[in-house]
Amino acid sequence: MKKKETSATFGVIGLGRFGSALVECLSKAEKEVIAVDRDESRVREARRFTDFAMVVSSLDQESLEEIGIQNCDTVVVCIGEQMDISILTTMTVLNLKVPHVIAKANSLMHGEVLKRLGAKVVFPERDMAVRLGKGLIYNSFLDSVTLEGNTEVRRIQVTDPLIGVSIREADTRRKYGLNIIAIEHNQHTDVDFPSDYCFREGDIVCVIGQTKNVERFENDIQ
Repeated sequence: MKKKETSATFGVIGLGRFGSALVECLSKAEKEVIAVDRDESRVREARRFTDFAMVVSSLDQESLEEIGIQNCDTVVVCIGEQMDISILTTMTVLNLKVPHVIAKANSLMHGEVLKRLGAKVVFPERDMAVRLGKGLIYNSFLDSVTLEGNTEVRRIQVTDPLIGVSIREADTRRKYGLNIIAIEHNQHTDVDFPSDYCFREGDIVCVIGQTKNVERFENDIQ
């Protein structure tokens, strides 16, 4: 696949459950995706979503160059189960000068090695478990995105202690070091709201800040 000038292109190496779901998601968003696996049945399944699904028996540099992985803007290495192959493949993709390389890890040690190579690391199973745990701990927890530096964007259901309280009175920036970046109500999201806005039942507030501060805020409004 030749790299397009106007649209981001993606490579997904490893078509297990995580990789296959990623290919489907990107393809449905009308992104061009190179999908790669050694297993012909997995590749056949991926061809439902992309024309560039290929069986590659060896993940060496020559083979990956032949299918055009170096032309991708982002490549995700989804080979978490076989650590040695994951590390070698990630190293190869980095050597091909792909701008953004993301690698799936199944353990902290695995992730540390991938990070030292220069890849951005994701822990799908661990991240899902953390989200589930937070949902069980905090009744108001809805969803979150973790950023670098222990920073988090979290959607929180407004509970009784906040109802009728204005943003100015809540004073989340001074009390918790949190910024309110959006308020959702009745499936409408407002990012431009006055400081005298009073929280209503059914509101969802989106905050950004250090994870420890987000959790302190959520504890306080339980």
